[in-house]
Amino acid sequence: MTCRSFTPHGSPTTRPVTTAWRRSLRPTGPDTPSAATIDRPTARLTRLTDGANGRWPVLMTLARIFNVEGIPYAFTFAIMQGLLIFALALPFTVIPLVTLDTVGDAQQVSLMFLVVSVFSLAAALLLPKVFDLWGRVNVTLGGTVMVVVAAFLFPTGDVTALYIATVLYTVGFFAMEITLNIAIMDNIARQSFARFEGLRMSCLGLGFTIGPWLGVVIWTELGLILPFVIMALLTVWVCMVLLRRRLVVNRKVAGMGHANPLRFIPRFLEQPRLLLAYVLSIFRSSWWNIFFIFGPIYCVESGYSDEEAGMIVSLGAAAVVLAPLWGRMGGPLGMRRHLFLGYLATAITAFVMTAVSGVPLAGVIMLLVACFCASWLDAVGNAPFARAVRPHERAEMTSLYTTYRDVGRVVPQSIFTVILLVLPLSSVFAVTGLGMLGGAWFSRHIPKRY
Repeated sequence: MTCRSFTPHGSPTTRPVTTAWRRSLRPTGPDTPSAATIDRPTARLTRLTDGANGRWPVLMTLARIFNVEGIPYAFTFAIMQGLLIFALALPFTVIPLVTLDTVGDAQQVSLMFLVVSVFSLAAALLLPKVFDLWGRVNVTLGGTVMVVVAAFLFPTGDVTALYIATVLYTVGFFAMEITLNIAIMDNIARQSFARFEGLRMSCLGLGFTIGPWLGVVIWTELGLILPFVIMALLTVWVCMVLLRRRLVVNRKVAGMGHANPLRFIPRFLEQPRLLLAYVLSIFRSSWWNIFFIFGPIYCVESGYSDEEAGMIVSLGAAAVVLAPLWGRMGGPLGMRRHLFLGYLATAITAFVMTAVSGVPLAGVIMLLVACFCASWLDAVGNAPFARAVRPHERAEMTSLYTTYRDVGRVVPQSIFTVILLVLPLSSVFAVTGLGMLGGAWFSRHIPKRY
């Protein structure tokens, strides 16, 4: 086989196409996905979203700002996850307030979320088996169907339907997010993951910022069903993009050989760095779970309207948008000191918030300050896990690792279901502050080279 080329004077020449010459045409580098993962639609999408193409100066500028130059798929995955989180966050404030109206008091709300979290945790542990039987594509489709069904159950006003809808909502989004996280780790090198986390958390922060407030506004102005319909439509659209662009595919590269959770849980526990990343994520997730559930309830019980409660929740979540800035500021500190300072600052502000909770304005201000301190932790995000997990165990370990969200709900909700029988609502934030002190203590064990 030969190939025509041109000399500097423009005259055509003929030379053989050698294997070495073919290799020279291939992209190289630690962040370059393998040829098996690239198809034409995905390649076009990558050129439009990785900021590496000179014809897209705006994206190149954004890539420099977010420090993701040279990371393929960075904007693609960040935007898709941001849209998915926006769909998730749209009813964030609506669900606790509707639950409060339905069941009557904060203690019953805590009990309901405890039951939901137990079901979600069980589903998370069974998800590897589902991956093995159905594959990533079908799991993504199944998660989308769950979210759509939940969207039509939430507005019914029935307690049983509310329980079922919350379980479907939680498990459905969990299934979609885990397939997306596996795809991210398949395509973005571990060495670049810490840089990518800033962009990812910024997109997530935008979703969390707009969603809780906008969901309440739509509910109060246009009706209860509309936030859930928008949630379902966005989820369906994200699913279609992920599958049509082949960002989520049925691949065995990551391995699903240990589909039985009882077989890979001991393997997870045998790896101290994975376990450390898991524990730290539980503390970080617990703060945000408590904030999104009990934050709006505290605001309403302190005399604020539903819309004002939604706006306060959105302002607190807006702090996550600053994750790239915190990442740059905390970079010289190293991951260990970065996390230690974040957990300690969040704990202190949570204690102060509890002390001044009797004064609504002061309590809300300190609650927002605590959110800004917690957002310092999100600059690191899941980077400790991405650094510790082995490539051939990504699917199994990611399935188990992402249960930190459910554990971050089950453990606090179990405690608060009992505490709220005898103590006021503000005690929730004091207990959460103690948990953040635990996170500061555990963060001392992060390897220095991280």
